[in-house]
Amino acid sequence: MPRVSQLFFKTATVFFLIGIILGLQMGISGDHAAFPAHAHLNLLGWVTSAIFGIYYALNPARAEGRLPMIQFAIFTIGVIIMIPALYFLNLGNTAMEPLVGIGSFIVLAGVALFAAVVFSNKA
Repeated sequence: MPRVSQLFFKTATVFFLIGIILGLQMGISGDHAAFPAHAHLNLLGWVTSAIFGIYYALNPARAEGRLPMIQFAIFTIGVIIMIPALYFLNLGNTAMEPLVGIGSFIVLAGVALFAAVVFSNKA
């Protein structure tokens, strides 16, 4: 399996674990104010990272070179910035709003790089 696939799967697993812990914390406390952060963590962190990993595993030629690793780094950094900021924003810390936006645009850049990999002429 290509290295980038392994990295995406490992990162997805960590995000999934954190998402489960966050969900349990909300359920136990009865405070669901952070549910948007929980949903984004699970969708972007767990599901999307796993899908990227699957794509690269099924298309190892596309996993070669620097672009897939750059895409992994940018997307993952975006999620790491966006989700905690969204969590604290949902809890009422409005100072986190700019970080949510910055993280979101970094995630967008990671997805755009994935699109570049998918639509490239590479075999």
